[in-house]
Amino acid sequence: MHRLGIGALAAHANGSPIEYATTGSEAIGPEVEESSSLGKERETMKNFLHAGKLLLLDLASTILFLVVYLLTHNIPLAVALGMALGIAQISVQFARKKPIETMEWLSLFLVVASGTAAFITDDPRFVMVKPTVLYTIVGIVMLKPGWINRYLPPVAKAVVADIAVIVGFLWAGLMFASAAVNVFVALNYSVITWAWFMPVFGIVSKIALFLAGFAMMRFIGRRRIAAMPEREREALQASVA
Repeated sequence: MHRLGIGALAAHANGSPIEYATTGSEAIGPEVEESSSLGKERETMKNFLHAGKLLLLDLASTILFLVVYLLTHNIPLAVALGMALGIAQISVQFARKKPIETMEWLSLFLVVASGTAAFITDDPRFVMVKPTVLYTIVGIVMLKPGWINRYLPPVAKAVVADIAVIVGFLWAGLMFASAAVNVFVALNYSVITWAWFMPVFGIVSKIALFLAGFAMMRFIGRRRIAAMPEREREALQASVA
């Protein structure tokens, strides 16, 4: 599920070369050449930025609605512009003859449906609930065991694949929690409160899980490699070199 970029966060956390613990001055993990390290860093950063771009595109209509509403307090104008942007995004894809992903269709449907409801009822909360639907869908996809493995380097797949499954479930849990928090704030607080709180919550919670997941896999990976017999450790190094 590349559209919401959560997979790319995992890639950024785990895609860079991992230096494992040493015993004395002897390294017990694989050594990565500088050129290879830079190449991997560039690739993971590219994936991270691409996922961020896709996330912004998915939420562009909601962001535009919010900005216009906060500046003008005109719900019909904000809804109309948000819907127009959502439709324009799909139209551009058609014009460029690019395939339209399922999430793009869903995003357009949510823009039109929530926008129409907000326009008819003069209540912006319909648009504010949209991220909850997206978070829920991404959370369901992340319940698939091992989805995060594709973002791990070979050594991590060999040593901490089981831990990566747990981290993947934690990401799913965060998506469901974010969905619940968003709908709660949207229905119980003002648009202004929702506008500043949800971005802060989203960024802080994802960075926290990003760092925790990386630290957990790194720590456990080091211990497991240190506990391996020398021949098994050498075989692992050769297989991922």
